[in-house]
Amino acid sequence: MGSETALPKWASEPCMMGIDEAGRGPVLGPMVYGCLYCACSYHNTLSTLNFADSKTLKEEKREELFENLKADESIGWAVDVIDPRELSAKMLKKNKINLNEISHDSAIGLITRVLNMGVLLTEVYVDTVGDAEKYRLKLSERFPAVKFVVAKKADSLYPVVTRDRALRDWVLVETAENMHRNFGSGYPGDPETKSWLQHHKHLVFGFPTLVRFSWATCTAYSKDIVEVLWEADKVDEDGSTNRNGKRQLKLSSAGFIESKRKSEEIESSGKGRCKFFQARKLEQLTQF
Repeated sequence: MGSETALPKWASEPCMMGIDEAGRGPVLGPMVYGCLYCACSYHNTLSTLNFADSKTLKEEKREELFENLKADESIGWAVDVIDPRELSAKMLKKNKINLNEISHDSAIGLITRVLNMGVLLTEVYVDTVGDAEKYRLKLSERFPAVKFVVAKKADSLYPVVTRDRALRDWVLVETAENMHRNFGSGYPGDPETKSWLQHHKHLVFGFPTLVRFSWATCTAYSKDIVEVLWEADKVDEDGSTNRNGKRQLKLSSAGFIESKRKSEEIESSGKGRCKFFQARKLEQLTQF
């Protein structure tokens, strides 16, 4: 039963949920968070359905159980597929969001989604990300009516199958003629993945959007790429601009007063300002 299906009667009984992820480590493809929930009274039946840690199951068995899950009206589920571009953008932005925070936000989003559907969640089991107790307290403060158990090696059948399918069916938006899909498992240590990264790097544009370019794995393949010089990084006429594009005025022996005057003169003349602003006669204002 997907999240778009009408709410079943058992959802008004005390319910339990399990949350886990798949694809945290790979350098290729999305990371998928998934949850499965059911009435607490269904727990004993659930334990007889032959589910196990997905890593111990062959792909064919995972697919079979996956189809069984979708057909079981006593079970509900939801997934959050996090695009590799989103992962890299968050991890490389000025105020960086690390992978643990992204994982926490995804789990919290799934819990919120199911609660908002009207499901009476009373117990949630979550695979640990970072410090287990700190994570449990964070969730408990956010959802005080729910009992949380944060444990290692929770079952990850649903997100694994979802990620496998997402990677298998991934549509490469890039159109280079020599691109292929033999990228292996997507994990950094996979020879096929490493070969694919080497073959698909571009000396100017980097990697296809399937790649999590924020991963340290990509650094080894970026050593010979073309260096890009931004106009704002160039040194201006008086050589006072650093490589971050920030103007740094040298302090003269006369002290800060003279340096401040020099700063005002440069602002007035437009020196040290990006050509984009000079051409449009834009000036920095300290007050309106």
